Amino acid sequence: MPPLPKPSADALQHSLRLSARIRDEIAAAGGWIDFARYMELALYAPGLGYYSAGAMKFGQDGDFVTAPEISTLFGHTLARQLAQVLTGGGDVLELGAGSGRLAVDLLSELERLDALPPRYFILEVSPDLRQRQHALLRERAPRLAERVSWLESLPQRFKGAIVGNEVLDALPVHLAVWREDGLYQRGVEVHGENFAWRERPLTSGAAWEMAHRLDLAPGYLSEIAPAVPALVRSLASSLEQGVLLLIDYGFGAAEYYHPQRRLGTLMCHYRHHSHDDPFFLPGLQDITAHVDFSAAAAAGTEAGLDLLGYTSQAHFLLNCGLTDLLGQVGAEDAAAYLPLANQAQALLSPAEMGDLFKAIAFGRGLGEPLRGFSRGDKSAAL
Repeated sequence: MPPLPKPSADALQHSLRLSARIRDEIAAAGGWIDFARYMELALYAPGLGYYSAGAMKFGQDGDFVTAPEISTLFGHTLARQLAQVLTGGGDVLELGAGSGRLAVDLLSELERLDALPPRYFILEVSPDLRQRQHALLRERAPRLAERVSWLESLPQRFKGAIVGNEVLDALPVHLAVWREDGLYQRGVEVHGENFAWRERPLTSGAAWEMAHRLDLAPGYLSEIAPAVPALVRSLASSLEQGVLLLIDYGFGAAEYYHPQRRLGTLMCHYRHHSHDDPFFLPGLQDITAHVDFSAAAAAGTEAGLDLLGYTSQAHFLLNCGLTDLLGQVGAEDAAAYLPLANQAQALLSPAEMGDLFKAIAFGRGLGEPLRGFSRGDKSAAL
């Protein structure tokens, strides 16, 4: 692994406290925990996990940049899709709102389109992020902030649009390994002061049920994410009428479990550096895995939702009118136009976010196709 930036003394102490918390859990479990539990603690342990504590995560001063941080074009274009959904009434529910930038952009553009929902809900598990989102909304959209409410759990019944941008990739995953003598899973033990891998047979549970259906060669390592279909099923049970729209990076199953992807997709993000060591500075780095959209699609349809579309982020944004928004800024105004054009390139280019990121939508009780999937729909590939 290449040299990575050194943390401050306070940040290092924070990571050491989380490491001690994880070591205690490993000891209590008899010396081993599966990787999904390690990832859950590293990201979400109360007051210590990456998403539960106060470190800057998003944007140029954080560890990674999401589409809403790149450009207002993302949220303003997405708002056009939501406006179509909201013609039937209902509210908006955003899952894991990050810095709050997407909420600001969606509300601002929905207001301009005269399509504001009565309420905008944010489901956020991190108290620190809830505070940051509230502050940003008060700063950037004070007249709209009163429409926003924060939730700690899904509503039993919801009508409108549920939106999740880069939510599925942060759900804990199991690491399955196919061996000559059967399925194994990688887990975590303690060697001295460090964490280390150790494999155990994988013989039961939701991860086994998903993994044993895959015909992969010995030596193949991949993530198995029962949390993804579980979340989709929960969202489906809540959605009374409307749309569930998820945007994230990933593939359909045939591409996800391709022979050339035999080492999986697990990645860590720290200070805009990407690497593959999840044991580096727990609590100070993000840990993610690509999304198996075939598993998400199956869970949604089995839960009674209609699959409304699956396509690349580039196709989705173009279908929703990103170039129209860009065209509203005259090219003759180079100071305003060129930065937006560069941001659009980052959102649309196959070499950046355009092809790797996908949009998938489910619905219940809708009467017309979604504009975001009018061209380039790849649902048949799932």
